[in-house]
Amino acid sequence: MKTFNELNIEANVLDALAKMGFETTTPIQAQAIPTALEGKDLIGQAQTGTGKTTAFGVPMIQKIDPENKDVQGIVIAPTRELAIQVGEELNRIGHNKGVKTVPIYGGQDITRQIKALKRRPQLITATPGRLLDHIRRRTIKLQNIETVVLDEADEMLNMGFIEDIEAILAEMPQKHQTLLFSATMPKRIQLLAEKFMNQPEIVRVKSKQLTVDHIDQYYYDVKENQKFDVLCRSLDIESPDLAIIFGRTKKRVDEVVEGLLKRGYSAEGIHGDIPQVKREKVIKRFKDQATDILVATDVAARGLDISGVTHVYNFDLPQDPESYVHRIGRTGRAGKKGSAYTFVTPREMDHLKTIEKLTKRQIEKQSFPTYKDVMEGLQEGAIEELKQTVWAHEGDNYREAAKRLLSEEDAVDVVASAIKLLAKEPSQTPVNLTSVEPLRVKRVKGGGQQNNRGGRGGNQNRRGGGGGGRRRRNNQKQDGGNRRNNRNKNQ
Repeated sequence: MKTFNELNIEANVLDALAKMGFETTTPIQAQAIPTALEGKDLIGQAQTGTGKTTAFGVPMIQKIDPENKDVQGIVIAPTRELAIQVGEELNRIGHNKGVKTVPIYGGQDITRQIKALKRRPQLITATPGRLLDHIRRRTIKLQNIETVVLDEADEMLNMGFIEDIEAILAEMPQKHQTLLFSATMPKRIQLLAEKFMNQPEIVRVKSKQLTVDHIDQYYYDVKENQKFDVLCRSLDIESPDLAIIFGRTKKRVDEVVEGLLKRGYSAEGIHGDIPQVKREKVIKRFKDQATDILVATDVAARGLDISGVTHVYNFDLPQDPESYVHRIGRTGRAGKKGSAYTFVTPREMDHLKTIEKLTKRQIEKQSFPTYKDVMEGLQEGAIEELKQTVWAHEGDNYREAAKRLLSEEDAVDVVASAIKLLAKEPSQTPVNLTSVEPLRVKRVKGGGQQNNRGGRGGNQNRRGGGGGGRRRRNNQKQDGGNRRNNRNKNQ
């Protein structure tokens, strides 16, 4: 295992990686970064979740001239979520050097994107259809491109983007570096490499061993508009010591935190727009158990190693199945048991099956708790608390007051009132979250799964408790182009 210090990476990029919590390399990073820094074309065959973004991001950013405000590098990704995610990570890696990255994808107003491009970013992450639109509009110019990255090339093939990719690569300057990453290498991708790459070096990395045996895994089959209430009820019944809740977007994290605070929970959030100093303070409060619940995006939660996390909630399914393993690994540390609950909307069931196939483990369906379940759990907890007080003789000094009260009121009414005070009925303050589009799963020949974000074929399959004691409380505008509308709107 190598450190990034051993890879001839310039100081400002190394410093950015250190701030991101990266010290040692993954296998794909250790092999790909030196090759890419030499300027060679490269084919990296590795599964999602193995650190590919840093593997191509570091050499890409190291080559950038920050004084040159032309676009010098492009990353082409199959989905808008991945384009955004990669863009966020590249902005972190390039922050100290002054390298800016802008994500470009279908489903967002193209006028807004043109304004962002006029601010002269050096890097662009993009979905194929929208990138091709900008190239043809001349709003993205390619004459100074140094590096082109094809991320998840097999996914782009499966989604019907291969012709767009070929059209884009045909427009690139004759002299540039191409880095292609793909989990598999079907014949069409091999032909693409032969046509557009110059004697590429091939790096192959086996998928990571996945071990999640010590984590109890459950899922709720729940509609999008039910998620928040189900989350609150599960928190009430499970009463976690520390819980991490994962949301797919920054906006989702902010809204979930706001909703939890409205209902009296002790919660804070972290995501890419939160300054590093504040992020560190939030994490410290969580580690110190001054905050019970941490809500986070995948990127913000990377590298978190906090002991005592008893529960993880996947409020939104992760884009990448291997991110599921990364998420739930925040609990069950140091040999302790942990619990992971995943919220799956009806159109995301195929995506859940992909996760089960990856982890080689069936995730148990759980009936989501009702308000009645919550109240029963809270009452049982209050009764247990009363019993413990009785057995410890902690009420001896209150016996005379109790006798006086019982002479005036019915004994059952008195005990019922005591249970009510201890149980503290949960808040039902209305909370409305902005809906998040379900992940979509593709269908391929033989019944396999394929990410279908509006590619050819029209298949619209979607991808991509115990006793409750103590509770701590405290549409996007579409670009009007008609070309491949069905595909563009989903990128």
